[in-house]
Amino acid sequence: MVASVENGMGGHLKFLIYGRTGWIGGEIGKLCEAQGIAFEFGKGRLENRSQLQEDIEAVKPTHVFNAAGVTGRPNVDWCESHKVETIRTNVVGTLNLADLCRQHGLILINYATGCIFEYDEKHPLGSGIGFKEEDTPNFMGSYYSKTKAMVEDLLKNFENVCTLRVRMPISSDLSNPRNFITKISRYDKVVNIPNSMTILDELLPISIEMAKRNLTGIWNFTNPGVVSHNEILEMYRDYIDPSYTWRNFTLEEQAKVIVAARSNNEMDASKLKKEFPELLPIKESLVKYVFEPNQKVPRA
Repeated sequence: MVASVENGMGGHLKFLIYGRTGWIGGEIGKLCEAQGIAFEFGKGRLENRSQLQEDIEAVKPTHVFNAAGVTGRPNVDWCESHKVETIRTNVVGTLNLADLCRQHGLILINYATGCIFEYDEKHPLGSGIGFKEEDTPNFMGSYYSKTKAMVEDLLKNFENVCTLRVRMPISSDLSNPRNFITKISRYDKVVNIPNSMTILDELLPISIEMAKRNLTGIWNFTNPGVVSHNEILEMYRDYIDPSYTWRNFTLEEQAKVIVAARSNNEMDASKLKKEFPELLPIKESLVKYVFEPNQKVPRA
């Protein structure tokens, strides 16, 4: 185990991370290694409270990170036919962990989702008016989103929880099938709707800094602004593959090939931007963290 580093409070940091086999959990572990932060992955399953208790007693962490959860494979449609399994992990499991952390005086950094909102009359598409942290979820189109909204509402009562609303996560690893860019570049057709998104290469280090600062409450964990599917695929074509082409279809056409509806929204990232002024707008972050590192096409 790497030597521990001190946090801003003068104490030593040690993170307990859940979601070892998941995308975000694995990345948090790599970031801890790079920063010299001591960490261990949780062995227990979220729904098994006694196992979580054992982890906390054995590891004696300063902070706990929860990147575990059921999103469904290959996609969220899985949750529609596995509702009890989805509840077991996303609701019961997350509450177990939050409650145990509270009993042990630990802050829980919980990677949640912003896919609990959809454009409406007060937040019209293209208006630049984003959903804020205190807004009530208005999207229940998928069972996955429904469980996430349920648990977010309950977690508001835990003063030790930092809820990070991730949306359509993107990273520089374009071979990762969970990467939003990788997903849409492999689809036959895509919708073309502006959305708030999360560039993990920029934001995951910020989540570690949030733990160091002992921040809690709900945070829209997205880059400022929105980007559309077509804008991303145009960048993909211009930086990666000049021969790449794609076709669009409407939400109505998309609905015929998916089981559960998908969330489309703009999140207001001003709270996060105020805490971390260096946070880049979504399109700038895409260029800096994703497309320039992967660039295969010479730029004029």
